[in-house]
Parts: sequence; C-alpha cells; structure tokens
Amino acid sequence: MCSIAGMINLNKNKIKGLEQKLEVLNKIQKHRGPDGQGIWKNKREFVGLAHQRLSIIDIHNGKQPMRDEAGNWVCFNGEIYNYIELKKQLGCKCKTNSDTEIILHAYQKWGKECVEHFSGMFAFAIWDEKKQSLFLARDHFGIKPFYYTIENGVFYFASEAKALLPFVKNIETDLEGFQDYLVFQFCLDGRTLFKGIKELMPAHHITIQDGEVKISRYWQVFYQADLDHTEKYFSEKLEECFQNSLKYHIRSDVPVGGYVSGGVDSSIIASIGADMLPDEFVGFTGKFSIGPEYDESQYAQLVANKKGFQLHQLDIQAQDFIDNIEKVIYHLDIPTAGPGSFSQYMVSGLAKKHRKVVLGGQGGDEIFGGYTRYLVAYFEQCIKGAIDGTMDSGKFIVTYESIIPNLCSLKNYKPMLKSFWSKGLFEPSSTRYYQLINRAPQMEDCIYRENLPEHNPYHSYERLFIAENVDKKSYLDRMTHFDFKTLLPALLQVEDRVSMAHGIESRVPFLDKKLVEFAATIPANIKFKNGNMKYLLRNAMRNYVPGEILDRKDKMGFPTPFSVWAKGDARDFILDILSTRKAVERELVNNRRVKEKIEGESAFARNLWGFFCLELWQRQFMDKAFDYRKMVKE
Repeated sequence: MCSIAGMINLNKNKIKGLEQKLEVLNKIQKHRGPDGQGIWKNKREFVGLAHQRLSIIDIHNGKQPMRDEAGNWVCFNGEIYNYIELKKQLGCKCKTNSDTEIILHAYQKWGKECVEHFSGMFAFAIWDEKKQSLFLARDHFGIKPFYYTIENGVFYFASEAKALLPFVKNIETDLEGFQDYLVFQFCLDGRTLFKGIKELMPAHHITIQDGEVKISRYWQVFYQADLDHTEKYFSEKLEECFQNSLKYHIRSDVPVGGYVSGGVDSSIIASIGADMLPDEFVGFTGKFSIGPEYDESQYAQLVANKKGFQLHQLDIQAQDFIDNIEKVIYHLDIPTAGPGSFSQYMVSGLAKKHRKVVLGGQGGDEIFGGYTRYLVAYFEQCIKGAIDGTMDSGKFIVTYESIIPNLCSLKNYKPMLKSFWSKGLFEPSSTRYYQLINRAPQMEDCIYRENLPEHNPYHSYERLFIAENVDKKSYLDRMTHFDFKTLLPALLQVEDRVSMAHGIESRVPFLDKKLVEFAATIPANIKFKNGNMKYLLRNAMRNYVPGEILDRKDKMGFPTPFSVWAKGDARDFILDILSTRKAVERELVNNRRVKEKIEGESAFARNLWGFFCLELWQRQFMDKAFDYRKMVKE
C-alpha cells in the first residue's frame, strides 16, 4: 500500500524541472507511504515515476520504483495477493520476496494481459524500456485509486487527485461532474469535480506510446443466472469462495486487524479472520453515546466475545467532528455520499495505534443485495407484475406474496415511500430506480441552475442500468450491477482515503474476482429470497457468525449524528463555514438558502451533508488554487 505518481511528455521532449515535479507529487501524497520514498527518471528526462511506500510485504526490500533486468521500471500501489502462486507459475528467480517484483516478471511474460492474472487491489505504472511505452492499470473493482490529467502535452498521473492540482493550469469545478454529484453524490464516466482531472475506471488500463493514449477495459462481470443448481450448492460454494478469499487477504508480514461495525459483512470478516489468526486478530469500532439509535457497539462486542478477540472502541463526539472534518475533506479529495466517511476516518485513527493492515466489509451490500432500497424497488415491481399479469420465472422474480413477510424492514421508511410513490408509480424499472436514488430534487432550491450547462446524468445512468452484461429479466441484478459499478467505487474511495490518511492499509475480502464472478451467477430467488436482504450470504455463514448478528433486522449502517450536531453542538461551526464572504458568493450553491434550512425545523440530514461537504471542498481546493500552483517552479 503506497502512493504512485509520474508523468510523461507525449512528444518525448524533456520535461523541465522533472525531478522537482516528482518530488512535489511525493510531498503531497507522503501520508500514503510514511516508510520510504523514491523517484526515477529516464536519461532523456521525458518520463519519470514517484513513489511513497507503506511497507507490508517484504518490509526490508521491495523499494520502489523497482527495475528489472530488461530495464523496465514499475511503480505500484496495492497488494497482489496471489504473488506466491504467480512466482511458482512464472518459474522466475526473484531478488526480493515482494509482490512488486512479480508484477515486472508477469509483465515480461504476458505484457498488458498480466492484469488478468492478478488477484488483488492495485494501481501501477510500468515503463517499458524496449517499447518506449508507459503501461498503467487499475484493479478490477477500483479498490486502489488512479487519477490523470493532460496539460501542455504532458500526461500526469497520481493516486490522489489533489496531487495533480499543481500541474493543472486553471483549477475549476467540472460542471458536468457537479451535476452528477447532485444526483448521486458521486460522478460517472470517469468524471471528477475537478475540471480536466479524470479517474481511470476500474478494470481499465492505459497504454501510452508514440504520443497516443489508449484506454481499454480488460474485465467485466457477467450476470447470468445459473438455473441448474440448488440453494444448498450455492451456499456451500459461497462459503468455499469466501474462505479462499480471506486466506489471501490475510497475507502480510505485519499483524492484521479488522473493522467491526456490528453488521453482517464486517462480522463475517471478523469472525472468520479471528478463526484464521487467533493470536493476532483485533477489532476496531466506533460509537456515539448521544443515544441508542447511534450506538451499535454492543453487537460488535458480541462478535468479539463469541470469537475471543480484543475489541478497541472509540466514542466519537461532536468536538471530534469540529476538529477533524476539514482534514477529512482534504484527504477525500472529492466530497462523497454520507457522513459515515467522517466516522470511518476517526476509527481508522484508532486502528493506526494497533495495526498496519485492517480488513473491511465493503462490497457485501452491492454483491449480495443488502440495501433497503432494493426491497422498496422490488416491492413496487412485484405489485406491477401481479396487476399486469407479467410475473416471469421465479428464478428471476421475487413474488409479491413471498415478499410480504419481510416488509417490516420498511417500517422506518414510510416518509420515503410516501414521496417515492407520489409520482411515477409503475413506470419502467430503470426510470423508477433512478427516481429512488436521485437526490437532486431535494437539493434543487439551493442550486443556481442558470449557471450550469445542459447535462442529464440520466443518460450515463441508463447506459449502465441496461448494460448488456446483465440479464434483462433480473431486476435485482440490474440494481446491484449499477451500484457495483458506481456507488461501490465511491465507497472504496472513502475506504482508501480515510485509511491512507493515517498510513494504514485497508483490505476488502468481499472483492475477490472469483467470489464476485460466482455471486453474479446466483439467481435472485436464492440471493434475495422472499425479499430477505443478503439471504444467501447470511445462511452460508451460520457456522461462523452469531445468529444474533445474522438475523438482525435493525442494522443502522454506522449512522453518524450529523443532523443532531448540525442543530446542536456543531451548529455554530457549520453556520460559520457557510457564512463566509466566499461561501455566500458561490456561483453554484446558494449557501444562504442552505443556512435557512439548517435554522429551520429540519436539518435535512443527507442533503445538508452534501452541501456542507461541497463548501468545505471549495474552501480547501478552489480557494487555495494559488497555493497549489506555486508548488511547481517553472
């Protein structure tokens, strides 16, 4: 786990001040790799690589950038979990025990197809000396970040978007990305909120040669239901796949711990992780003592007691929010969905005191159907199908009769249901799911729409929702696929940034290629049986996880009391942020109107978070544009 960065002149002209620019890239990303740093530049100085290292595998060796005998250089962030098996398969003689060296050997044998052999999380750059080309790749799921920009004929890349700001001529808001953010609270199609800075999409790689920049996708998951096997088969296979994934994910030369929220996903990882590492595993959790609705620590403690590992707890206060939220936005680079990112940041700080590698539960909801909105959307479509007489095969459809016993999960969602069903009821599933996740209507009265260009995020959404790699008969697969391709990378951005802010490595065992590909073959009537969220996952893990956890119907998802603080202990702090001269003069957001909503009866929670993050982001990056530009000496 580290940071990578670099640049290449597309015309192979010497880059003026190359070494100093590489040092700037490392300086901005130093928090990601506190254990060492390195830079490399070729003799003609038109290409260079920069690296900050967090030592996890082969602590004493594996320094980067690393060179092979052919003169190729690699700069790598992440972990290749199957590096031991690849070493045997390649039959290569290695100078180190690091997975970094295996990337070079794999590239020598397979070229750009090497990524198809890797199991892990990665973003890397390889300079091919013979071809005089630069090869850049990002992992299958977007666990590790990769950003790039092109300025004055030079291609720059880095692990974090802010590292590229010194090289962007004009630091401005991307207005299409901004409109994506209003709808989803993340951007689509590789856009970011920084104009000119792009994100390399998951499962894509870039080849730069002779001035050409070619971007290609190398993998995607296909959702094709396996109708030939029973629930028992899928349950046993799932157990096997997850066990294998976790065995790879605990490979480390330093001790391993885990985040334990008290929910299903983190409890599965902690329970099996503790079994595999009985003398090493420790857990970390956070709570808010302002009320039971914000405290799930008793469930995390239950798991720790049953599995016999130590659980470190952090009681997070409003003052912690006031003291740290601006740091969180700085490390996130780009505002993201939900105030949970702040809570994760605080718990990562706790974990840093005890472990260098921590396991997290990201991916379980998107892969196995864990969000309540899936039940809301499915319920409507089931009723529609029953009325229209268009109910299809039970392998693809959860029937309205079977879903009724599980509707108690929607008890606290009555206001949302009322709003959702007030218009557009029974429209096509793609339209309805968009309306279910679209946050823009609730934010519209605080936006200066006249300052925005014409851009409809629905077009990008629809292309992903009706993608050809998803069986059109399975509504559940279409919903989970969209979230897998969009929401999950946004959540992984948070997972990466808040852990790397403290110099620790977060690993996500649910995101194993074989596990994900297998899960995509599980029919909806088994994966989401009777509308029971994550039904198959829960049942497959009953030998490992306490039933009190698996049978919970009240999981809160690490709720952060932002709306409570906004009307209480943090009210003055938030209002002060939104009341500065620059804040009230923003061209895109009417912060006066945002303040009025805070001072009213409701703090409109999620939407307030979205606007507050935007203002902190503007303060941190747009208002300090000159500070970034002056870091580079021209």
